[in-house]
Amino acid sequence: MTVAKSDLYALSRRGFLASAFGAATVPLLGPVRLEAAQGDNRFIAISLRGALDGLDLVQPYGDPAFADLRPDLALSPDDRLIDLDGFFGLHPAAAPLMPLWQGGELAFVHATATPYRGGTSHFDGQDVLDAGSLDGRALKSGWLNRSLSLIPRAGSRKTLDIGMSMGSLLNGPGEVDLWSPAMPLPLAEDELRFLGALYASDEGFRSALLETGDAGPAGGILDPAGRRAGLADIVTQIGTQLRGDYRIASLSLSGWDTHADQATQFDTAAGDLAAVLTGLKLSLGDAWGSTVVLVQTEFGRTVRQNATRGTDHGTASVTIIAGGGLAGGRMLGTWPGLGAGQLLDDRDLMPTTDAREIAAAMLHRQFDITPANLSAKVFPGLSFDQTSAFLKV
Repeated sequence: MTVAKSDLYALSRRGFLASAFGAATVPLLGPVRLEAAQGDNRFIAISLRGALDGLDLVQPYGDPAFADLRPDLALSPDDRLIDLDGFFGLHPAAAPLMPLWQGGELAFVHATATPYRGGTSHFDGQDVLDAGSLDGRALKSGWLNRSLSLIPRAGSRKTLDIGMSMGSLLNGPGEVDLWSPAMPLPLAEDELRFLGALYASDEGFRSALLETGDAGPAGGILDPAGRRAGLADIVTQIGTQLRGDYRIASLSLSGWDTHADQATQFDTAAGDLAAVLTGLKLSLGDAWGSTVVLVQTEFGRTVRQNATRGTDHGTASVTIIAGGGLAGGRMLGTWPGLGAGQLLDDRDLMPTTDAREIAAAMLHRQFDITPANLSAKVFPGLSFDQTSAFLKV
């Protein structure tokens, strides 16, 4: 991978702090990458870093065990939850997504997971998510990068990286041109909490953090408006490029590590995600009709809330599919239930769908990559064929 150094922004104090955090855990936004390709179909992969609580975003209020397991987090259609189908409801912070749902341009697949189990490490979970295999570090490439050479097309392959490069679905041997925003996004709340805890005894670092205007939870300033404006600028850039020569994009969003005070933190993260998806439709214009957006996370969170009104690392979560050409407006996959004996290890949502199967189906749909190549080369260890129900989305 080559990087055009002249395109890198000057590292400000805010940038230094963001980089320091990224080195310790996950990127605040990035990378966003775009791949040139022939044809009209477009594909955008979004990774939610920090472990999305799928049970909060798409709540199974119709499951009789749900409210008892989450007394402080469970909502209902009588309490701000937006009904989807009489059993599942959408978190109110993601309300801007409802026109996509109602227009058949949005679908959710609950109880999805990568092959990663244990939930002990974001690093390991993200390695598996990006690589599409438990052998992620050995492969040294992302599943989206490996798919590029398998797309039936002619001409050179050119990749554009927009944002902070910290590892991606598009990592691999291909040449990469880098474009970075003038300033990095303000940190997400989970990032601030992490920094506050990590450097609680380091007064010098804490002072530097305060000077950026992004102080931690112990008494500082969050800038959700600035973060949202930055996301809007990046989404506009993605739409502009995908309306031109590029056809494939990859980006990541942080803010999902909701160990404490989840109700407050989740509102911001879910609002960011809704803004990105609705913004992509707006910026893509007519190209939205030939676009598929796939949103996945490294793992889910525990079914039971914890003592700090948050959730801990779990297993299964929810996958989101959006786009103008979908047969959406429906829940997909198999719901495992939350009752006695239905949880994984009596703590997690039981996985019923391999998240890689959904990604494979979208690549086949958009670019006609063969099932054999998807199983053998893009997602080693996945058994994918034409019987997949996700090919009908």
